[in-house]
Amino acid sequence: MATPRTRPAGGSPVGRLIKAWRHRRRKSQLALSLEAGVSARHLGFLEVGRSSPSREMVLLLADALDVPLRERNSLLVAAGYAPVYRETGLTAPELGHARKALQLILDHHEPFPAVVMDPIWNIVLTNRGADGFFSRLLPQPADPRPPNVVRLMFDPRGLRPFVANWEEAAGALIRRVHREALGGAPDDATTRLLEEVLAFPDVPRRWRTPESLGVTPPPFVAIQFRKDGLAMDYFSTVTTLGTPQDITLQGLRIECFFPANAETEAAAHGMAAPSRRP
Repeated sequence: MATPRTRPAGGSPVGRLIKAWRHRRRKSQLALSLEAGVSARHLGFLEVGRSSPSREMVLLLADALDVPLRERNSLLVAAGYAPVYRETGLTAPELGHARKALQLILDHHEPFPAVVMDPIWNIVLTNRGADGFFSRLLPQPADPRPPNVVRLMFDPRGLRPFVANWEEAAGALIRRVHREALGGAPDDATTRLLEEVLAFPDVPRRWRTPESLGVTPPPFVAIQFRKDGLAMDYFSTVTTLGTPQDITLQGLRIECFFPANAETEAAAHGMAAPSRRP
Protein backbone atom coordinates (compact mmCIF):
# COMPACT_ATOMS: atom_id res chain seq x y z
CA MET A 1 0.00 0.00 0.00
CA ALA A 2 1.38 3.38 -1.01
CA THR A 3 2.34 5.84 1.66
CA PRO A 4 0.31 9.06 1.33
CA ARG A 5 2.31 12.20 0.53
CA THR A 6 2.47 14.68 3.42
CA ARG A 7 2.92 18.42 3.18
CA PRO A 8 6.15 19.88 4.53
CA ALA A 9 5.58 21.36 7.98
CA GLY A 10 5.17 25.10 7.63
CA GLY A 11 5.67 25.07 3.85
CA SER A 12 8.82 25.83 1.87
CA PRO A 13 11.05 28.85 2.60
CA VAL A 14 9.84 30.71 -0.49
CA GLY A 15 6.25 29.68 0.18
CA ARG A 16 6.40 31.14 3.67
CA LEU A 17 7.85 34.40 2.31
CA ILE A 18 5.15 34.68 -0.37
CA LYS A 19 2.47 34.11 2.24
CA ALA A 20 4.06 36.66 4.58
CA TRP A 21 4.14 39.30 1.84
CA ARG A 22 0.56 38.50 0.88
CA HIS A 23 -0.53 39.07 4.48
CA ARG A 24 1.55 42.26 4.66
CA ARG A 25 -0.25 43.57 1.59
CA ARG A 26 -3.60 42.37 3.00
CA LYS A 27 -4.45 40.32 -0.05
CA SER A 28 -6.36 37.06 -0.11
CA GLN A 29 -5.09 34.15 -2.18
CA LEU A 30 -7.92 34.81 -4.62
CA ALA A 31 -7.09 38.51 -4.98
CA LEU A 32 -3.39 37.81 -5.53
CA SER A 33 -4.08 34.99 -7.99
CA LEU A 34 -6.37 37.25 -10.06
CA GLU A 35 -3.83 40.07 -10.06
CA ALA A 36 -0.94 37.80 -11.00
CA GLY A 37 -2.95 35.74 -13.50
CA VAL A 38 -2.40 32.37 -11.80
CA SER A 39 -4.88 29.96 -10.25
CA ALA A 40 -5.66 30.28 -6.56
CA ARG A 41 -5.12 26.53 -6.24
CA HIS A 42 -1.60 26.77 -7.65
CA LEU A 43 -0.83 29.74 -5.39
CA GLY A 44 -2.00 27.73 -2.40
CA PHE A 45 0.27 24.84 -3.41
CA LEU A 46 3.22 27.25 -3.66
CA GLU A 47 2.58 28.66 -0.19
CA VAL A 48 2.40 25.26 1.53
CA GLY A 49 5.33 23.83 -0.41
CA ARG A 50 3.46 21.31 -2.56
CA SER A 51 4.73 23.07 -5.70
CA SER A 52 7.99 24.84 -6.44
CA PRO A 53 7.80 28.17 -8.30
CA SER A 54 9.81 28.90 -11.39
CA ARG A 55 12.07 31.95 -11.42
CA GLU A 56 9.52 33.74 -13.58
CA MET A 57 6.71 32.89 -11.13
CA VAL A 58 8.69 34.29 -8.19
CA LEU A 59 9.22 37.57 -10.05
CA LEU A 60 5.58 37.67 -11.19
CA LEU A 61 4.25 37.29 -7.65
CA ALA A 62 6.84 39.74 -6.27
CA ASP A 63 5.67 42.32 -8.81
CA ALA A 64 2.01 41.76 -7.96
CA LEU A 65 2.84 42.17 -4.26
CA ASP A 66 5.00 45.26 -4.88
CA VAL A 67 7.90 43.65 -3.03
CA PRO A 68 11.00 45.92 -2.77
CA LEU A 69 13.93 44.87 -4.95
CA ARG A 70 16.15 43.78 -2.06
CA GLU A 71 13.41 41.45 -0.79
CA ARG A 72 12.79 40.15 -4.33
CA ASN A 73 16.36 38.92 -4.27
CA SER A 74 15.58 37.18 -0.96
CA LEU A 75 12.55 35.49 -2.55
CA LEU A 76 14.68 34.26 -5.45
CA VAL A 77 17.37 32.88 -3.12
CA ALA A 78 14.73 31.14 -1.00
CA ALA A 79 13.41 29.50 -4.16
CA GLY A 80 16.91 28.34 -5.16
CA TYR A 81 17.69 30.99 -7.79
CA ALA A 82 20.40 33.61 -8.05
CA PRO A 83 19.57 37.24 -7.20
CA VAL A 84 18.94 39.49 -10.20
CA TYR A 85 18.93 43.01 -8.69
CA ARG A 86 22.17 44.86 -8.02
CA GLU A 87 22.96 47.29 -5.22
CA THR A 88 25.32 49.84 -6.71
CA GLY A 89 27.07 52.60 -4.78
CA LEU A 90 25.67 56.02 -5.56
CA THR A 91 29.12 57.25 -6.60
CA ALA A 92 29.63 54.37 -9.06
CA PRO A 93 29.95 55.33 -12.75
CA GLU A 94 26.89 53.20 -13.61
CA LEU A 95 24.70 55.58 -11.61
CA GLY A 96 26.17 58.72 -13.12
CA HIS A 97 22.98 59.69 -14.99
CA ALA A 98 20.83 59.14 -11.92
CA ARG A 99 23.21 61.21 -9.80
CA LYS A 100 23.02 64.07 -12.31
CA ALA A 101 19.22 63.89 -12.26
CA LEU A 102 19.18 64.05 -8.46
CA GLN A 103 21.51 67.04 -8.42
CA LEU A 104 19.39 68.76 -11.08
CA ILE A 105 16.30 68.43 -8.88
CA LEU A 106 18.20 69.79 -5.87
CA ASP A 107 19.67 72.72 -7.79
CA HIS A 108 16.36 73.70 -9.36
CA HIS A 109 14.80 73.90 -5.90
CA GLU A 110 17.11 76.72 -4.79
CA PRO A 111 16.92 78.80 -2.68
CA PHE A 112 14.70 76.44 -0.68
CA PRO A 113 16.18 73.41 1.12
CA ALA A 114 16.19 70.00 -0.55
CA VAL A 115 17.91 66.74 0.45
CA VAL A 116 18.29 63.19 -0.82
CA MET A 117 17.93 60.42 1.79
CA ASP A 118 18.71 56.72 1.77
CA PRO A 119 16.20 54.09 3.03
CA ILE A 120 17.09 54.71 6.69
CA TRP A 121 16.79 58.51 6.42
CA ASN A 122 20.51 59.31 6.22
CA ILE A 123 21.14 62.44 4.14
CA VAL A 124 23.35 61.60 1.16
CA LEU A 125 22.99 64.76 -1.00
CA THR A 126 21.95 68.34 -0.27
CA ASN A 127 21.53 71.63 -2.09
CA ARG A 128 22.94 74.98 -0.99
CA GLY A 129 19.56 76.00 0.43
CA ALA A 130 19.67 73.06 2.83
CA ASP A 131 23.34 73.62 3.69
CA GLY A 132 22.78 77.28 4.56
CA PHE A 133 19.49 76.85 6.40
CA PHE A 134 20.47 73.93 8.61
CA SER A 135 23.90 75.38 9.37
CA ARG A 136 22.08 78.42 10.79
CA LEU A 137 20.26 76.09 13.19
CA LEU A 138 23.20 73.77 13.90
CA PRO A 139 26.54 75.50 13.24
CA GLN A 140 28.40 72.58 14.86
CA PRO A 141 26.42 69.31 14.89
CA ALA A 142 26.94 67.42 18.15
CA ASP A 143 26.56 63.98 16.57
CA PRO A 144 29.62 62.80 14.57
CA ARG A 145 27.54 60.31 12.58
CA PRO A 146 26.20 61.15 9.10
CA PRO A 147 23.16 63.46 9.41
CA ASN A 148 19.91 61.53 9.74
CA VAL A 149 16.57 63.32 9.34
CA VAL A 150 14.74 61.30 12.00
CA ARG A 151 17.56 61.49 14.55
CA LEU A 152 17.96 65.25 14.01
CA MET A 153 14.25 65.80 14.67
CA PHE A 154 14.22 63.76 17.91
CA ASP A 155 17.66 64.41 19.42
CA PRO A 156 17.63 67.25 22.00
CA ARG A 157 21.12 68.12 20.66
CA GLY A 158 19.77 68.32 17.11
CA LEU A 159 16.95 70.30 15.55
CA ARG A 160 14.40 69.47 18.22
CA PRO A 161 14.92 72.62 20.39
CA PHE A 162 14.35 74.81 17.32
CA VAL A 163 11.03 73.31 16.20
CA ALA A 164 8.23 75.33 17.80
CA ASN A 165 5.57 72.73 16.98
CA TRP A 166 7.81 69.76 17.75
CA GLU A 167 5.17 67.30 18.95
CA GLU A 168 3.01 67.87 15.87
CA ALA A 169 5.93 67.74 13.41
CA ALA A 170 7.72 64.81 15.08
CA GLY A 171 4.45 62.88 15.34
CA ALA A 172 3.89 63.31 11.60
CA LEU A 173 7.47 62.19 10.89
CA ILE A 174 7.28 59.08 13.09
CA ARG A 175 3.99 58.22 11.41
CA ARG A 176 5.85 58.26 8.08
CA VAL A 177 8.61 56.04 9.48
CA HIS A 178 6.08 53.51 10.77
CA ARG A 179 4.13 53.60 7.50
CA GLU A 180 7.20 53.02 5.35
CA ALA A 181 8.40 50.24 7.65
CA LEU A 182 5.03 48.50 7.36
CA GLY A 183 5.04 48.90 3.57
CA GLY A 184 8.43 47.29 3.15
CA ALA A 185 10.55 44.97 5.21
CA PRO A 186 12.33 46.96 7.92
CA ASP A 187 15.93 45.86 8.36
CA ASP A 188 17.96 45.91 11.55
CA ALA A 189 19.21 49.44 10.89
CA THR A 190 15.66 50.83 10.63
CA THR A 191 14.59 48.96 13.75
CA ARG A 192 17.60 50.29 15.69
CA LEU A 193 16.89 53.84 14.50
CA LEU A 194 13.28 53.64 15.69
CA GLU A 195 14.36 52.25 19.06
CA GLU A 196 16.98 54.99 19.43
CA VAL A 197 14.77 57.99 18.66
CA LEU A 198 11.77 56.71 20.63
CA ALA A 199 14.02 56.39 23.69
CA PHE A 200 14.90 60.10 23.74
CA PRO A 201 13.48 62.10 26.69
CA ASP A 202 9.83 63.20 26.62
CA VAL A 203 8.89 61.20 23.52
CA PRO A 204 5.24 60.09 23.97
CA ARG A 205 5.03 56.36 24.66
CA ARG A 206 2.04 56.06 22.34
CA TRP A 207 4.35 56.69 19.36
CA ARG A 208 5.90 53.24 19.80
CA THR A 209 3.05 51.58 17.88
CA PRO A 210 1.63 52.90 14.59
CA GLU A 211 -1.96 52.20 15.65
CA SER A 212 -1.73 54.78 18.45
CA LEU A 213 -0.83 57.58 16.07
CA GLY A 214 -4.34 57.85 14.66
CA VAL A 215 -5.64 57.30 11.15
CA THR A 216 -6.63 60.83 10.08
CA PRO A 217 -3.54 63.06 9.95
CA PRO A 218 -3.87 66.61 8.64
CA PRO A 219 -3.29 67.26 4.90
CA PHE A 220 0.23 68.44 5.67
CA VAL A 221 2.23 69.71 8.64
CA ALA A 222 4.37 72.82 8.31
CA ILE A 223 7.46 72.62 10.52
CA GLN A 224 7.91 75.87 12.45
CA PHE A 225 11.64 76.54 12.82
CA ARG A 226 12.58 79.14 15.42
CA LYS A 227 16.04 80.24 16.61
CA ASP A 228 16.97 83.71 17.82
CA GLY A 229 15.73 85.97 15.01
CA LEU A 230 15.15 83.12 12.55
CA ALA A 231 11.47 82.23 12.00
CA MET A 232 10.70 80.04 8.98
CA ASP A 233 7.88 77.59 8.32
CA TYR A 234 8.31 74.79 5.77
CA PHE A 235 6.27 71.86 4.52
CA SER A 236 7.78 69.20 2.30
CA THR A 237 7.17 66.85 -0.60
CA VAL A 238 8.87 63.47 -1.07
CA THR A 239 9.80 62.18 -4.53
CA THR A 240 11.18 58.80 -5.61
CA LEU A 241 12.80 57.66 -8.83
CA GLY A 242 10.44 55.98 -11.30
CA THR A 243 10.93 52.34 -12.36
CA PRO A 244 14.28 51.81 -10.60
CA GLN A 245 16.01 48.50 -11.28
CA ASP A 246 18.79 48.97 -8.74
CA ILE A 247 18.38 48.51 -4.98
CA THR A 248 20.22 51.74 -4.17
CA LEU A 249 18.08 53.84 -6.51
CA GLN A 250 14.83 52.33 -5.27
CA GLY A 251 15.66 53.33 -1.70
CA LEU A 252 16.43 56.99 -2.43
CA ARG A 253 13.94 59.74 -1.58
CA ILE A 254 14.18 63.41 -2.49
CA GLU A 255 12.61 65.70 0.11
CA CYS A 256 11.98 69.26 -1.03
CA PHE A 257 10.97 71.92 1.49
CA PHE A 258 8.51 74.62 0.42
CA PRO A 259 7.74 77.89 2.25
CA ALA A 260 4.43 77.76 4.11
CA ASN A 261 4.04 81.54 4.10
CA ALA A 262 5.24 84.66 2.31
CA GLU A 263 7.61 85.60 5.14
CA THR A 264 9.49 82.32 4.84
CA GLU A 265 9.74 82.66 1.07
CA ALA A 266 11.19 86.17 1.38
CA ALA A 267 13.61 85.07 4.11
CA ALA A 268 14.84 82.13 2.00
CA HIS A 269 15.60 84.42 -0.93
CA GLY A 270 17.40 86.77 1.44
CA MET A 271 19.55 83.94 2.80
CA ALA A 272 20.52 82.66 -0.64
CA ALA A 273 24.29 82.76 -1.16
CA PRO A 274 26.20 82.79 -4.45
CA SER A 275 26.91 79.35 -5.90
CA ARG A 276 29.98 77.60 -4.51
CA ARG A 277 29.64 74.62 -6.82
CA PRO A 278 31.41 74.41 -10.18
